Amino acid sequence: MLWKILPRKSDDLIEQLLINKGLNSEKEKERFFHPKLISFEKDLQIPGISKAIERIKKAIIEGELIIAYGDYDVDGICGAAVLYLGLTSAGAKVLPYIPHREKEGYGLSPQGLDFAKNSGASVVITCDTGIVSFDMADYAKDLGLDLIITDHHQKLGNKLPNAFATVHSLDLCGAGVAWCLVRDLMGKQKTQDLIEFVSIATISDMMPLLGVNRALVVEGLERLNNTKRVGLLALLHESGIKEGEISSYEIGYIIAPRLNAMGRLEHAIDSLRLLCTKDPVKAKKLASLLDETNNRRKELTEEAVEKAKEMISHRKKIHVLSSVDWSSGIIGLIAARICEITTRPTIVISLGDSLSRGSARSANGINIVEAIRQCSDILVAVGGHPGAAGFTIENSKIKEFQKRIEKVVGDKGISGGAKQVLEIDAEIGSNELSLPLAKKLNDFEPFGVGNQRPNFASVNMYLVDVRTVGDGKHLKGKVVDPEQGRRTDGVDFIGFGMGDLINILSSGQLVDLAYTLDVDKFNGFEKLQLKLKDLKIA
Repeated sequence: MLWKILPRKSDDLIEQLLINKGLNSEKEKERFFHPKLISFEKDLQIPGISKAIERIKKAIIEGELIIAYGDYDVDGICGAAVLYLGLTSAGAKVLPYIPHREKEGYGLSPQGLDFAKNSGASVVITCDTGIVSFDMADYAKDLGLDLIITDHHQKLGNKLPNAFATVHSLDLCGAGVAWCLVRDLMGKQKTQDLIEFVSIATISDMMPLLGVNRALVVEGLERLNNTKRVGLLALLHESGIKEGEISSYEIGYIIAPRLNAMGRLEHAIDSLRLLCTKDPVKAKKLASLLDETNNRRKELTEEAVEKAKEMISHRKKIHVLSSVDWSSGIIGLIAARICEITTRPTIVISLGDSLSRGSARSANGINIVEAIRQCSDILVAVGGHPGAAGFTIENSKIKEFQKRIEKVVGDKGISGGAKQVLEIDAEIGSNELSLPLAKKLNDFEPFGVGNQRPNFASVNMYLVDVRTVGDGKHLKGKVVDPEQGRRTDGVDFIGFGMGDLINILSSGQLVDLAYTLDVDKFNGFEKLQLKLKDLKIA
C-alpha cells in the first residue's frame, strides 16, 4: 500500500486537520462542528414536492389508501418507515410494501403494483427506488394508480418515468428525500422524531457526511441516542449497544448489518416491522430474529469471499465473478470485499436458471453504474450510484457482458498495476500521542464518507511484545519511540486482520506505522490505542 502523507502546515494537530479539510474561516469551522438544518433549507426544498403533497392531501380527505413502497436495504426500509409513520400521523390510510429480493428483484415490480391495486390503493409512493422504472410507471398508470416517485439514484440522462410526480435529489439518501416530502406535508416540528431514521439511512447508504447530510446525521443521532421507539431499543439491546453511546460506527457496523440481513436472506418486511412496532414483546422477538439472520449472513459471506478469491485474475481491469451458490442477497458484500482486497472494480453475479442478478462496487474513480449502462442493450435492467450498482442479465449474455465491460473499463485507462493509496493526514511523533488527543478527535464525528476518521503515521518505532490474538487473525503489541525516552512504556496497537504479519515481525524491530487513534475501554479504564491501517518494516 502506498502512503500519501499530507504536508504539515501547523504545529497544532487539530488545526492541521481543519486545514486538510479546507476549513479556514470561523464560519466554516462552526458549520462543520455545529451543523444545523436551518442552514440548509434550500437543500431540503426538492422540486416535485408541492405536486406530490397536493395528491396526498386529496387522498387523506377522500380516505384513499396509499402504498408506501420501499426497498430491501437499510435506506429503503428506513424510508418506508418515514413514509408509513409520517403519512399515518397526517391522517392517511397507509400500507407499507417491501419487495422480496429473490422473487421480485430490485425496484418497482409488477407483483408490488398488483398488490397495490388488489389492496384497493389508488396512490403508490416509492422511496429509494423508481427513478429509472419507465416500464413500471407505465404499468402503474395502466392499473389506474397515481405513482409518486421519491428517489436519489442516478437518472438515465434527462429522462424521467411517466409518474404523477417525481421528487428526486442526488444530495440526500432515499430516506432523506422521503423525509423532505413528509416534512413539507406535516411541518418541521411534527417530523423531527423521524429524523433518526434518516441518520441511520444516510450513514448506511454511505452518503458524504458533509453539508446537509452532516446536519441530518448530527440531529438524527441526538434523537437516536434518546429514542423511545421500542423497536430501536430492542435492536440496541440485542446488539449490545448502550443508549447514549450511538455514533456513526455503531450504525454502520452494528445496526445497519442487522437491518440489512433480513432483506439479504429472508424478507426485509420484518426489519420494517421492527422499526414501526409499538409492542415491546414483538420488538424483542424481531430484534432476536434480525440478530440470528445476520450471524447466518456473516457465515455465508465469509465462505463465498474465500471462493471468490480463488477466481480472481490479476490481469483483469475489472473482476466479473459468478456462481450458482451465491445468493443474490450477499453478492454486494462479496463485491465490496473483493474490490477492497484487489483495488479493482468488481462485479459479482448470482447465477439463476435463466436470469441472473449482478452487484457491482467501484474503485479507481470509475462511475460503475455508467460503465454498466454502456452494456444496457444486453441487460434486462440496471440502476445504482457511481460507487455501486445492480443489474439483471440473461445467462446467455454473461460472457459477452464480461468482454464488453472489460473493454469499457480498459478504455478509461485503468492500469493493471495500480496500487491502493492511503492518505495520511499528518506524520506525528510519539510525544504528540495522548489519550486527550484521541478524545478530542471525537469532535470531528460523525465520521464516514467525505469525513473519514483521521489517519496518522509515525516512523522508526520499536516493536515490543508483538503477538497475535483472536486465533491468529489479529496483530497486537506496543510500539516505543527510541528518541522519546518518556514513552518507554510504549503505546498499544491492534491490527485487525493483520495476524499473518507475525511471520515477518519480531520484538525490537523498527517499523513505520499508519493508524487511527482509538480509546480502548476495559473494566472502567481508558487508554490510548493505535488501530493499524498499515505497517512497514523501516
